[in-house]
Amino acid sequence: MRKLAYLLLLFLSFFTVQAQMMMNPAVWTTKIEKESDTEYTITWNGTVEEGWHLYSQYTADGGALPLTFEYNNLEGNYELVGSTTESKTVKKYNDIFEVDETFFEGPITLVQKVKVTNRDVSNIQVEMEYQVCEEMCISQSNLFVYDLKSLTAQEVKNFEEYEQGKTVVTSTETSKTQGAITKTESKGLFTIFFLSFLSGFAALLTPCVFPMIPMTVSFFTKQSKTRAKGIKNAVFYGVSIILIYVILGTVVTAIFGADSLNALSTNVYFNVIFFLLLIVFAASFLGAFEIMLPNSWANKVDSQADRGGLIGIIFMALALAIVSFSCTGPIVGTLLVEAASKGGIAPVVGMLGFSLALALPFMLFAMFPGWLNSMPKSGGWLNTVKVSLGFLELALAFKFLSNADLVLQAHWLEREVFLAIWIAIFGTWALYLFGKVRLPHDSPVESISVGRLFMALFVSIFTIYMIPGLWGAPLKIISGFPPPLTYAESPYGVGGKGGASAGEVAALPEGAKLGAHDIVAFTDYEKGLAYAKSVNKPILLDFTGFACVNCRKMEDYVWSDPTIMSILKNEIVLISLYVDDPTKLPEGEQYISETSGKKVKTIGNKWSDFQMKHYQANAQPYYIVLDTDESRLTEHVGYTPDIEEYKKWLKEGINKKK
Repeated sequence: MRKLAYLLLLFLSFFTVQAQMMMNPAVWTTKIEKESDTEYTITWNGTVEEGWHLYSQYTADGGALPLTFEYNNLEGNYELVGSTTESKTVKKYNDIFEVDETFFEGPITLVQKVKVTNRDVSNIQVEMEYQVCEEMCISQSNLFVYDLKSLTAQEVKNFEEYEQGKTVVTSTETSKTQGAITKTESKGLFTIFFLSFLSGFAALLTPCVFPMIPMTVSFFTKQSKTRAKGIKNAVFYGVSIILIYVILGTVVTAIFGADSLNALSTNVYFNVIFFLLLIVFAASFLGAFEIMLPNSWANKVDSQADRGGLIGIIFMALALAIVSFSCTGPIVGTLLVEAASKGGIAPVVGMLGFSLALALPFMLFAMFPGWLNSMPKSGGWLNTVKVSLGFLELALAFKFLSNADLVLQAHWLEREVFLAIWIAIFGTWALYLFGKVRLPHDSPVESISVGRLFMALFVSIFTIYMIPGLWGAPLKIISGFPPPLTYAESPYGVGGKGGASAGEVAALPEGAKLGAHDIVAFTDYEKGLAYAKSVNKPILLDFTGFACVNCRKMEDYVWSDPTIMSILKNEIVLISLYVDDPTKLPEGEQYISETSGKKVKTIGNKWSDFQMKHYQANAQPYYIVLDTDESRLTEHVGYTPDIEEYKKWLKEGINKKK
């Protein structure tokens, strides 16, 4: 009886391990609804196991793979109406890939409207591809077929009948430039609010706005019969300012659409337009000209402000917005441009933060008029603030030009060139603050204030900090603004040669490349196996992914250990198979998987199917030490951050081979 129980326990344990190895953390249900004779709505509802992250269509390139949809026979049969809308997502910074990743939180709902253009088409076929990660990453795909006659939907498990000629459709253009764009500028709404709030205070310290504080507060205190009435009017005035700017943000969101705004960050034309727009704003702040709304607008609004009462106060707030536009306009424009590229209600949140900072001083000084005596007097320092904002606008402009260059992969604005531009901009700003550079509206500088000196020192330090970036320094403080280290004239830095000489690179075996830390790695299993046999060394089979966080952690923090690196370079043959490699296989090499029944179309599909077929696993990282006859020398391990434990595991396999 004990033996029977023991065998039963082993049997259950085996299937438990198999179930854990062949994981499916995301489960979907779907439906199709008919809206009219030609229009249909497809809805997907998904649940993801706790602790796992499934990534959005809009997650930043350079991190986890985005959710994508592939429609069969799209052209000529049906067309998509708008983009695929998503339920709630969250953004979180990933310090391994140095990007803000966007993933779903809670139950997932995706909705896509489709318009049929060919009445003879009988069904719609959609393949959904996505990645889910916890301590490991799993890339999955699901094929859904929707019958337009019966309005039924099913998930197809076998791709045998799956037709060719699909068109990849995503709500962004990331599929065209996989890994090319580092959209690290994407920020949460709180961050946008905070930065906009600071921008509002910066606008407050410009020559167009600051002098208006005592004038406006004096007006309320004189016109109001009681102090309480004055405070009430001042508060309403501040609320009116906030409403004006929030309405502006709402209009921008309504014009572009909450979903489509996100796509702007990867659109070449919009990024070039934003670049030119910010150059104009910077030139205005630097004193080349002033951006002003027509005087007739200000006169008409000002005349309405004389009406008195609450209506008059609203027009007073509008008059402030118009009169101060030459100073606030470039800041508001920049905020709207930046917030618009984030999507959703970001422009509204941005304008709320900006207007709140702008309105607060008017309200507070009206409540406590005595504070006016402690206010600094207007003077040249206001122009210094304005010019400083101009330098910041100029630096920010090149971020958008860099985005366009990354999308095109034109290599016109590589990392070194970008950093050189920023060093020149911030260096000139430092000289300006020290009084060594003068602009048209500046007075001669005989001495500088202590505050201006501290600011000059801060900008100088930042400028000097960026200089080593030309030689390959990571510059983590500004990570996400310059192009990534890989998008450079020399990935090893100016004048750098990396860890391998040209002769060593030329002597690499066929099918091998220099991987992490210049370790020789094969990316083709058969070629790596043949080489291992020729040198009679064991194999470290590494199932990995370009977008696998813990794979990069293993390479950065474990493989970089001198002992581990020595083992990988000298005692073992490394074969790294990327299960998310999007490179298409030649038509003749594509096949239907015996394991999953799905069509294997890419190199990543091929190695993922290889892992499932031979090792009954679909997660990465996944490591096995093999002998040259392909037999296992060790049990597999996954993410193993303990260096000593990983070294012991490697040595166990190598010693068995010996």
